[in-house]
Amino acid sequence: MNMSRTERSRERLVVVGGDAAGMSAASQARRLRGPDELEIVAFERSHFTSYSACGIPYWVGGDVPERDRLIARSPEEHRARDIDLRMRTEVVEIDVEGRRVRARELDTGDAYWTPYDKLVIATGARPVRPDLPGVDAPGVHGVQNLDDGQALLDTLAATEGRRAVVVGAGYIGVEMAEALINLGYEVTVVNRGKEPMSTLDPDMGRLVHRAMEGMGITMVDDAEVTKFLTGDDGRVRAVATDDAEYPADVVVLGIGVRPETGLARAAGLPVGEHGGLLTDLSMRVRGHDDIWAGGDCVEVLDLVSGRERHIPLGTHANKHGQVIGANVGGGYATFPGVVGTAVSKVCDLEIARTGLREKDARRAGLQFVAVTIESTSRAGYYPGAAPMTVKMLAERRTGRLLGVQIVGREGAGKRVDIAAVALTAGMTVEQMTALDLGYAPPFSPVWDPVLVAARKAVTAVRSDS
Repeated sequence: MNMSRTERSRERLVVVGGDAAGMSAASQARRLRGPDELEIVAFERSHFTSYSACGIPYWVGGDVPERDRLIARSPEEHRARDIDLRMRTEVVEIDVEGRRVRARELDTGDAYWTPYDKLVIATGARPVRPDLPGVDAPGVHGVQNLDDGQALLDTLAATEGRRAVVVGAGYIGVEMAEALINLGYEVTVVNRGKEPMSTLDPDMGRLVHRAMEGMGITMVDDAEVTKFLTGDDGRVRAVATDDAEYPADVVVLGIGVRPETGLARAAGLPVGEHGGLLTDLSMRVRGHDDIWAGGDCVEVLDLVSGRERHIPLGTHANKHGQVIGANVGGGYATFPGVVGTAVSKVCDLEIARTGLREKDARRAGLQFVAVTIESTSRAGYYPGAAPMTVKMLAERRTGRLLGVQIVGREGAGKRVDIAAVALTAGMTVEQMTALDLGYAPPFSPVWDPVLVAARKAVTAVRSDS
């Protein structure tokens, strides 16, 4: 029988979701408040906690040799810190008025109510799975969690054919294409966009397209999947579009994710235009003093455009959890927002972006100039210098930096961090040209490629004034 708060001697924190945001919040709250003061109950519906979903393509592709290397902290480690972690248990209802959640044990079907004094919602995001014929056939896989990754590896081990189709060409799509190429598969990527990596402007996405084809990946852009064809055994055998069929022994869905906010919506909690929960700077759900939310299920403030965005990244989720845990534990912390930094790779091609794309800037009503430069990762005369393309957006008249995209070989991707710091600081491109960056021929040309782009942007801003 569940006791009310007046019958319990200590406050109870309930956490829904046992990955990055949820368990970071629980762990931080535990550091600040001992078990005599705060009881922590956490629910996780899968078999794993605190793992790196971003690492799944590299585990599948063999760069990471075993699954457990992706796990930062096991259920047993959390329990050793006096966190009552209940695995394979899904929260199916939140009763805000009654301050309780209803959970169901997936292996037994048993369900029960658990009251809370403070609630953390960290339900993450769910992969987009198109409602198309054959999508549930054996051999069609998503890769959202470790269970999904293991299921895909099991299929690859049991399948004799070597043809793979990846549906979608965002981060997961290109990373899974790389993983399958590394395993020796013939890989076709079917993408409904005009170029891969819709987080880039099309001209930069075109560079990714060319590089992927150069790696032996067949790119099919501007194509809509209509169905997944199956053989006599019921397994997937091809992916169909309006114009063609692409044979497949295995299919990986990399179409993207949406915030997992069904529970929150049903409970009447506020969600934004992108489907994520809305919070204040302390990550408290708006209008609810004792409910917090973080991770892939929330929308966050874009510091460049001033608008809410849904950006599902583990970096943000862990920071959200730290902020929530500090506030639940009696301290004070805030999450000010993001600039939208992300980096990825496909084979030896590095892809990075931060801030706004051209269409983002237009949507925000900003007038801008855009420049693109070609440079190298090291001094041109130094062995191993690799080509790099940098695109930069700056606001007209003011010269405020709005966004940077980088595509290149080794040494290109992490240069985006320079721009991320500049965006966070609200710098102009002219101010950027004076940045005192490290230089030596093995690491950079005398003018770093990001600063070369900034200089060109300054010229564009001045000529546009």
